[in-house]
This record gives sequence, C-alpha cells and structure tokens, in this order.
Amino acid sequence: MNPVSIRLLNQQLVAPQYAHPADVVSHMGAIQAQEYRMMRWAVEMRTRRPSSKAFKQAFDSGQIIRLHLMRGTWQLVSSEDYWMMLGLCAPKAMAVTKGWMSSNKIVIPDDEVMRIRDILAQTAADKGSATKEDFVHALAEKDVLMDNHRLSYHIRMAEMSGTLCSGDLLPMKATYALTADKVKLKTKMDRDEALMVFAHKYFRSRQPATLEDFVWWSGLNISDCRRGIALLGDYIHVEKWKGREFYVTDDCRTRGFRKGRYLMIPPYDEYLIGYKSRDIVLPPEFRHKAHNNSGIFQPIITHDGIVCGNWSPFKDELQAEFFIGNHETSIQKEWSRYKKFLLR
Repeated sequence: MNPVSIRLLNQQLVAPQYAHPADVVSHMGAIQAQEYRMMRWAVEMRTRRPSSKAFKQAFDSGQIIRLHLMRGTWQLVSSEDYWMMLGLCAPKAMAVTKGWMSSNKIVIPDDEVMRIRDILAQTAADKGSATKEDFVHALAEKDVLMDNHRLSYHIRMAEMSGTLCSGDLLPMKATYALTADKVKLKTKMDRDEALMVFAHKYFRSRQPATLEDFVWWSGLNISDCRRGIALLGDYIHVEKWKGREFYVTDDCRTRGFRKGRYLMIPPYDEYLIGYKSRDIVLPPEFRHKAHNNSGIFQPIITHDGIVCGNWSPFKDELQAEFFIGNHETSIQKEWSRYKKFLLR
C-alpha cells in the first residue's frame, strides 16, 4: 500500500473525477472553510477545470453551504448533506462552543439566545444575504448593543440550530441567509443511517485513514465513529502499514497517480486537517512549517504528495519557499493553474 498516492487520488487532488464543485463537496462530506477566500481553491483544485465563477454559482445558488459545524469550526457541506450533517454534528459542536464561551467568561441565557436569534433571522430574511454589519444595525434599532465577540457566538448558535447558513459569496466578507430560503428541507435520517453515510463519505474521500483520524475529523465520540464503520460492513476493511491499522474501502482508487506532480494547497486544507496524524505526508521535523499548536494552518506545496514548501496565494507573482529541496522552476505549471482558476 502506498498511502500517499492513494490519498491524493481519493481526495481528488490528482486525476480528479468531478467537473462540478458541489459534487466535490458531496464526495468529501465536508471541507474545512476557515479561510473565506481560499476555501474556493480548496474545492476547485479538486475539479477537472478549476473556476472561481463555477464555485460562486454553486455557492450563491445554495448547492454549497458554509457554516460552523464539526469541531465548532467553519465547514463547507453540500445542500444534499446539510440536514444530515447538522443532525449528527451540531450537538457536539454546540457543546464545544459553550465550552469556549465558558473559558471566555461569556454567559448567554436561553431567553437572550431566542430573542437575538429572531432578530438575526428576520434581518437575513429581509436582506436575502445579510452581513455582520447588517446584524449590528438591526440589533441597534432594537436598542440591543453587544460586542463583536458575543455577536459572533449568537451567529454561530443560529447556524448550529439550522436557522442561518451562508448567503451570497462576496470577495472578502461572509454573508448569512435564512436557511429556510436556501436549503430544501429533507426527511430526517435515522441516526444509524446518518452515521453510515457520514463514515462512508469520510473514508471514501480520505482513505487510507485510521479510526483516530475519523474521530478527530468528525468531532463525534469514538463509539459513534466505531458504529459508523461497523455499519459499512464488508465494504470497508483494515490494511496495515508500518504497524498502524488503516481503513480502506472496496472501491478505493489506486490508479491514476503519476510521479512528478506539484500541488499548491491552501491553508486548512483537508489534505492535512482531515487527519489527526499527518506524518505520512508531512515530515515531523517540518510540522511547524505547515501548522502551529494553536491550529493555524499555512498554504503548503507538495511534491508527489509530500509537503515540501510554502507559497503565497495573494501575490501577483509566484512566491514560494522550500524546506525540502528547491523546486521553484518546477511549480510554474501549478501556479499557472491557480492563476487561471482566479480568472475563470
């Protein structure tokens, strides 16, 4: 087993199978969307013909939704998976959020939650796509003043309740829409079916991966993760590599990888953040080049799947630094692919 090439293939980072960004998000189950501008490249680099306009169309039409979800962080999910993901992940995400509130000595009573949520919902309904500034103005009209930190928690709780989700895509600023106007209500899955679908999406797109990887990524408890794997039955099996047990599906992609490929991967990408242990593709001595202990992830360059450098996405000209080798002349093709994505 070559876990590096298998991950590249199943994460759609090489030989991508999908033309449409919503199909990529559905395949991945969820994609980390911490960086508002770079989440677009995280999705589109996994399509056959990366296009910023294609992402915006899918986002604005509600085929792709951004919200706080797993581990209380920003995620992209497909509209088809929205309600399933919310049902599974929101309770744990809400518990994480309340833990952060407690550590910051912020207490929000239930009556305040409901009162503010009603104002946020009405503002989103009126605006179609409301910015945070719109919420501030709407609250002020009701003689409600609060600091930015407290308002952020209110917005996050409104997302986790299924009241608010992402609105239209702006260049730099997040907007919020009323979920009822954006996402079609679906029949609720029973918990076992949802766990099975969730596990299927994770391992299909990130294999080979361990149980610990799945627990980390999903934010669910270990018993739920084990249950999801067990429900997949014979579709999934264990393979050992260097003394570790990895789960691999029966339809795992193993063909299509060619040596010599460079990738310019955005910060917070699933290639790293989708796993608890990242040493398969990131040499431990260079871990600090890719992310710090506070959870801040950097844009990275890979060569044949191994992290070897950093790059700057927001520069007019290519700026790259390598900590393994010197490949600057070899990554011009990938830089050109990224620049074309911005224009398409």
